[in-house]
Amino acid sequence: MQAYILRRLLAAIPVIFVVLLFTFFLLRLTPGDPARIMAGPLAPEEQIEAVRDSLGLNRPIIIQLGIFVRDVFRGDFGESIASKYPVTQLLEARILPSVSLTILTELIAVGLGVPLGVLAAWKSNSWIDRSAMLISTLGYSMPLFFLGFLLILSLAVWQPLFPVAGFVHPSDGVGDYLRSIFLPSLATGLVLMALISRMTRASMLEVLGEDYVRTARAKGLRETSVLLRHALRNAALPIMTVIGLGFAGLLAGVVVTEVVFAIPGIGRLTVTAMLQRDYPVIQTTIILVSGIYLLVNLLVDLSYAFFDPRIRY
Repeated sequence: MQAYILRRLLAAIPVIFVVLLFTFFLLRLTPGDPARIMAGPLAPEEQIEAVRDSLGLNRPIIIQLGIFVRDVFRGDFGESIASKYPVTQLLEARILPSVSLTILTELIAVGLGVPLGVLAAWKSNSWIDRSAMLISTLGYSMPLFFLGFLLILSLAVWQPLFPVAGFVHPSDGVGDYLRSIFLPSLATGLVLMALISRMTRASMLEVLGEDYVRTARAKGLRETSVLLRHALRNAALPIMTVIGLGFAGLLAGVVVTEVVFAIPGIGRLTVTAMLQRDYPVIQTTIILVSGIYLLVNLLVDLSYAFFDPRIRY
């Protein structure tokens, strides 16, 4: 196991390096000049050149790349072009809302999606199955911003159970903190729940027809034990893959949710940085998301051995 983890970590180094190169060159090939954005549309060319020189954008591209890679491996991600704050400080202020939203979303999605998929597979081709798949289809096909507005209208305006928007820090009260992230987590969790439930149903249908499931039923085991201990555990590998990749994607992909519910997270920070051509912030968030994807993939691979004892690393 230790050797496998070490190989995966070593294999992640070239992946991170490719991500660094791709991020660096892609940002500089996209239209837009951060110096012109900072100086303003009416600034004279001399002022724009002065800003560009202060940012180091007049240097040869190879020198800029070398400085960028050197600073990254030192742990120095620079400071924001727009706000002049260190990038790490900006991320520290935005990481808690995004992580909170991601964790609660996963809990809602898994807590609803897995039981719904198991129930649909158990009662396949019945009205329960069709109803469960109708719910998952609606959740997956409904635009996230529209679902968010429906939840705001029903649970924050008509019935003021939750705040309309904003984020409350846990230090200001755990109850208010949970109430502030419940609606955005519910909106995103319903979308992810649809994907998890469909994957759970498909995996369970394959497993329920296996001989060992029929043997378990023939031995007189309770149906709950057959479904959870024998069927669901053996169907868990593709489900865990969807859950793990969903967690990694949520941490950077909840931009719509953060905009609709005014959550000051990493997604909104990245979108604002893209509009301002804030290279340090964009580069740092992409590196952060890539590292999270690599870590989650490793954890998902390691979880396979827990659900299937035949797997050895």
